[in-house]
Amino acid sequence: MSLEKKMADLICEYSLNLKEDDIFLIRAETVSEPLIKALMVKALQLGAHPVLRLAIAEQQAAFYANANNKQLEFIAPSVMADAQNITAQVYIDSTSNTKQLTKADKSKIALSSKTMRHVRDILMDREQKGEFRWSLCPYPSQAMAQDAEMSLDEYTEFVYNACKLNEADPVAAWRKVDEFQKKVVDILTGTKELRIVGNKTDITFNVEGRKWINCNGHHNMPDGEVFTSPVEDATEGQIYFDLPTSYMGVEAGGILLKIEKGRIVEASAEKGNDFLQSVLETDEGSRLIGEVAFGLNDNIDKPTKNILFDEKIGRTIHMAVGASYPEAGGKNKSGIHWDMIKSMQDGKAYADGKLIYSEGRFLGL
Repeated sequence: MSLEKKMADLICEYSLNLKEDDIFLIRAETVSEPLIKALMVKALQLGAHPVLRLAIAEQQAAFYANANNKQLEFIAPSVMADAQNITAQVYIDSTSNTKQLTKADKSKIALSSKTMRHVRDILMDREQKGEFRWSLCPYPSQAMAQDAEMSLDEYTEFVYNACKLNEADPVAAWRKVDEFQKKVVDILTGTKELRIVGNKTDITFNVEGRKWINCNGHHNMPDGEVFTSPVEDATEGQIYFDLPTSYMGVEAGGILLKIEKGRIVEASAEKGNDFLQSVLETDEGSRLIGEVAFGLNDNIDKPTKNILFDEKIGRTIHMAVGASYPEAGGKNKSGIHWDMIKSMQDGKAYADGKLIYSEGRFLGL
């Protein structure tokens, strides 16, 4: 069975649990056409109503190069109608040029992100009410393979394995992930203070009353993480992110953040520093911490400069600046959500002073 058919089956049947009469939005760049078609066919077979919203190659670059502020602040009526009416959505993470926004005006990107926050808020509110569900999945492209420093065949195999499509029964494989990560959630549930120590890092998150979420393949594919949103005004310390990430198509690495009372007061990056500074000025919520998480997918063992995979790397933690997750108890709203990743192979984590995690592994699991 092809990657496209296996992925479409997994996303529609497991991740989204598509039902008859679901209004199913498929968002993608045209480079992923084979998977778009497979998803559309599977949705039709399940009795859903697929709707396509497709982007052409380098559409974003052309938009930011030419749009004025009025256009950056415009939300199309069709976009609002989608947000208010669709019941399921998949976004296919695939592009023909991952670097198209490297030289784009970062202030324009920030203004557009701030504008689209209204749409994201509607979808998040509807999700909380059980009216909407979403998923994100990859489709291999030459550009993504080059970022990962692999051939397209090697990268396709990497994607195949990361999503457990190589398993005889991918759904059963993700259910095993679910069972393991429930044990991790059990360890973390009830924790008041989570302290993470490592290279250039000593940071404490107040997570009292916040819910730990088991990411088991329903929202992201691949998946494999456990996360929460910390109390907004109570994170203290310093953290260094040694693994490179790409946000809005711009690569950054060696990010060092100092945080007081939940707010980033100092920030620097060895690569992409100007971009980091501009993103942190997006809005009032962009200097707060929206997420802290443990990466648990051992099928992903190295960064590929794609956050969909990299935040799940086994034996890592990641932290996001910006928007938090209401389902975890988070209250911060922002037009950004930037996940930054840290290797924990030499790190430790403490829950209320007790060592629970060392060198990338939860103790006792």
